[in-house]
Amino acid sequence: MRYGKWKTVYERHRRWSADGTWARILKAVQARADAEGRLDWSQVGVGSTTCRAHQHAAGARKAARPSAQKRGAVPARHRTDEGLGRSRGGLTSKIHLAGEGGRRPLGLLITPGQAHDGSLFEQVMAEV
Repeated sequence: MRYGKWKTVYERHRRWSADGTWARILKAVQARADAEGRLDWSQVGVGSTTCRAHQHAAGARKAARPSAQKRGAVPARHRTDEGLGRSRGGLTSKIHLAGEGGRRPLGLLITPGQAHDGSLFEQVMAEV
């Protein structure tokens, strides 16, 4: 087991995602790369891709299990960070990314799949 028990890895990733640790790590890595002159600010690109949700995402339980409620988990239907939305293809999320010329990510935004790319351009650039 290279990374340890799956539950430990999952819980740590979930906790770090929720408390903003991953966002702080990304900002620190970006700041260091910028200070070392490794970011190519002459070219910044913005794009997005749509990701289909698993077929069971629509049929998820309507309420969290009691054990999940004890841990302070929020039922999936209330979580805004998942970015699930209905489009012609079913339940989808859209990932909007701004990247620099060296293909390093600068800003990331997750929205429901029906969100229009053009209307979110300024928000994605604000993440940079």
